[in-house]
Amino acid sequence: MGRRETPSMDLRGFCVVFLITALISLVCQPCSVKAGDIVHDDDLAPKKPGCENDFVLVKVQTWVDGIENAEFVGVGARFGTTIVSKEKNANQRRLILSDPRDCCSAPKNKLANDVIMVDRGHCKFTTKANNAQAAHASAVLIINNQKELYKMVCEPDETDLDIHIPAVMLPQDAGASLEKMLTSNSSVSVQLYSPRRPLVDIAEVFLWLMAVGTILCASYWSAWSAREAAIEQDKLLKDALDEIPDTRPVGSGGIVDINITSAVLFVVVASCFLVMLYKLMSYWFVELLVVLFCIGGVEGLQTCSVALLSRWFKRAGESYIKVPLFGALSYLTLAVSPFCIAFAVVWAVYRDVSFAWIGQDILGITLIITVLQIVHVPNLKVGTVLLSCAFLYDIFWVFVSKKLFHESVMIVVARGDKSGEDGIPMLLKIPRMFDPWGGYSIIGFGDILLPGLLITFSLRYDWLANKTLRAGYFLWAMIAYGLGLLITYVALNLMDGHGQPALLYIVPFTLGTFLTLGKKRGDLRVLWTRGEPERPCPHIRLEHQHHEELGDDDH
Repeated sequence: MGRRETPSMDLRGFCVVFLITALISLVCQPCSVKAGDIVHDDDLAPKKPGCENDFVLVKVQTWVDGIENAEFVGVGARFGTTIVSKEKNANQRRLILSDPRDCCSAPKNKLANDVIMVDRGHCKFTTKANNAQAAHASAVLIINNQKELYKMVCEPDETDLDIHIPAVMLPQDAGASLEKMLTSNSSVSVQLYSPRRPLVDIAEVFLWLMAVGTILCASYWSAWSAREAAIEQDKLLKDALDEIPDTRPVGSGGIVDINITSAVLFVVVASCFLVMLYKLMSYWFVELLVVLFCIGGVEGLQTCSVALLSRWFKRAGESYIKVPLFGALSYLTLAVSPFCIAFAVVWAVYRDVSFAWIGQDILGITLIITVLQIVHVPNLKVGTVLLSCAFLYDIFWVFVSKKLFHESVMIVVARGDKSGEDGIPMLLKIPRMFDPWGGYSIIGFGDILLPGLLITFSLRYDWLANKTLRAGYFLWAMIAYGLGLLITYVALNLMDGHGQPALLYIVPFTLGTFLTLGKKRGDLRVLWTRGEPERPCPHIRLEHQHHEELGDDDH
C-alpha cells in the first residue's frame, strides 16, 4: 500500500492553528484559586510595632436566630490582634451594625463584646478600629466598597496603633448579605477564625504526576511513530535501489515542524491573543473559548482513543472511507467520534458541577498529547529559541505587565476575573483536598506543552541513535522537568499562594540540562543543527553487505 496521509487533517489543522496560539498565550503559572481574591498589592508597605501582622484569609461563619447560615471570606488587617486558627477556639459573638455606619466617630450603639460591622471610607482604617475598641467591640468587620478584598495597612505617620481587637475586611457582596440579615429583625452572630493552609496539598502531587505522565506518554508515542516511519522508509528504499526513491519520511503526513521564525512569531501572536483575552474577557468570550476547547478536546480524545483501540480492532482502523470536508476516515474513527463528541458536550453543559474537573483534565491531557504528535521541534536550536521566548513571555505577562496594566494580565486571564466564570478551560486542575479554603491547584497547558516539545524531541533522537535510557537525553530531560515543576510548587507555597510562572523554573532546568549534556557528550553540533543522528543510506549498507558476501565466497 502507498503512503497515506494522516486522517481528518482538515479538522486537525484547524485545531492546531487555534490551539498552538491559545495554549502558548495561556502559559499559566500553577496557582491556588482561593476563596477570596486579595487585589491590593502592598508588599512594600513597611511593618512597624502595632502594625506587623501577616495578611491571612479569615472565615466569617454566621448564625441567624441560632441556625447556622452562610460563610463569608475576608482578610485580616496588618494591625490589631491575630485571629485564632482553629474553629473550636473561636467564640460566637453577636453582630451589630454601626451607627454611624462609617464608625469614624464614637458609635452610638451599646456594645458588650459584640462584633461591629462598619462601612469603608471617610477616615483611616485604624480610626475605625480604635473607635470600635473604645466602644467595647470584640472585633470590627469593615465592608469594602468593591467586590474584591483589600489589604488594610497603616499610614506611615500613624502612631495610635494600640489596637487589641481583630479587624477584618469583607467584600461588598458579603456586606450586603450581612446587612440584609440584620435588617430582617433577626439575631445574627458570627465566628471569626483563620485556618492555616497545609504546606503541601495532595492535589499538587497529583497535578505533578499528571504533567509528567502526559509528557511521558506523548514522548513514547512520538518516538515510536518516528522509529516506525524510519523503519518503513528503509524498507521502501531497499526495495527500490534502482529507482529514485521518495526520501520523505513515511507516515510523516500531518507533522508540523517548527522553525525559528515561527517560534518567535508564536510568542508575538500569543501576546496579542492574551491581550485580546484580557480586554474582551466576558461571559460570552469564555463561552466561545469553551466551544473551541471542546472542538480541540474532541480531536484529542478521538486521536488517542483510536490509537489505543486500533490494537484490538486493527481491521477497522486500517479500513478507510471518504467523508466530505474531513477526507479519508477509518471506520474506527467514525465509530469512536460520536462518543468523543458526546463526552465533550456533556462536560460543557455540566462544567460548573463539582466533579467537572475530571472531564476537563481528560480532554486537556488527550489534547496536549495529540498536539505533541503533530507539532515537532526539528532540532535543539529551534527548541532553544522557542523556550527562551516563552521564558521571557511568561515573566513579562506575569510580573512586568503589572507595571503597565496595574495587575498581572496572565493571572487575571487564567482566573477569568472579568468574565464572571471560574476561569478559562485551557488548564489542568485538581481540587485542593486537604485545604480548608478549598479551591483548585491549576497548571496551564503551555507549562506542559512547551517543555514537552523539547522532551519528545529528546526521546526521538535517543531512539534513532539507539541510545540506552541512561546514555540518552530523555531520562535527564524528564528529571529536569520534574525538578523544575517541583521547585515551582515549593516557590508557590513559600510565596503564600501568589502566582508563579512555572517556566521561570522549568526552562532553565530542562533546557540547561539538555545543552550541558550535549556539550559534554560531543553531540551538541548534531543536536543543534540536524536534530537526528546520521544514518547510512540503506543502499550503502546493502552494497557493503554484498561486498562482504563476495569476499567470503572468494575464500
